[in-house]
Amino acid sequence: MTRTVGVAGCGTMGVGIAIVAARAGFTVRVFDTSSEALDRAHEQTADFLKKSVARGKLSPSDRDATLARLIGSTRIADLADCEFVIEAIYENLTAKHDLFGQLDQVCPPETIFASNTSTISITEIAAGSGRADRFVGMHFCLPAQLMRLVEMSPGLNTSDETWRAAWAFCEALGQKPVATSDTPGFVLNYFLIPYHNDAIRLVEQGVASPADIDIAMKAAMGYPMGPFELLDLVGADTQKLLCDAMFGLTNEKRAACPPLIRRMIAAGHLGKKSGRGFHHYDDSKMFGA
Repeated sequence: MTRTVGVAGCGTMGVGIAIVAARAGFTVRVFDTSSEALDRAHEQTADFLKKSVARGKLSPSDRDATLARLIGSTRIADLADCEFVIEAIYENLTAKHDLFGQLDQVCPPETIFASNTSTISITEIAAGSGRADRFVGMHFCLPAQLMRLVEMSPGLNTSDETWRAAWAFCEALGQKPVATSDTPGFVLNYFLIPYHNDAIRLVEQGVASPADIDIAMKAAMGYPMGPFELLDLVGADTQKLLCDAMFGLTNEKRAACPPLIRRMIAAGHLGKKSGRGFHHYDDSKMFGA
């Protein structure tokens, strides 16, 4: 069984995935080209685990052990000893191909690659990996450190052996895998991207405020977060990338990026990470425990 895991990219999703793996007992090597991003990720992780201890969900010794298993690096070569590498960078096929091309050069042939993509074809990403037979989709549900769902998707060339190993690895992480076909948006984002865009358009049309829409959806539907709370966690910049990728694949008009998102990005109102999105925030720390 895999004991050393690589996570490439330490944004919101990468940090959450790294926490999941380290908490499950795996040694985790977190790669990012930015040392500042790695420092920020370490601070966010320590804060999240501190809250977990305060809420009785993690012992102090387990917190310390989890932190000790997380190793950050700006050198992609440091992922060479990983038996499983999960990519969690932004939604751009060229960028993902470039990353996996580099990983293919440093990782041994038996290392399995996975992408946390939420919209791009697994088969297309795998085509640039140098090992399409040892490649799977593993889309973690945001926030990964709190949500157990993982959408597992094979590419057209994924081997049966790789699929079984990836499924077992996901279960060893303590997550709940579900199998999906290699189709745009898989299950979650097929519904979620148009839903979020519909909510944004309600604000654009002056129907209701983000705060009131959030209250309405939580009170009526029982959702733990309203659409704008989740959008602020995802980030306006990420929402644009998701929309552009999904719309480019499907030409579904509900997936097209609303103009308000583009204006928010121009204004720097990216969401929780910038302190302001559809709501205002006092800090950019990861929520929950």
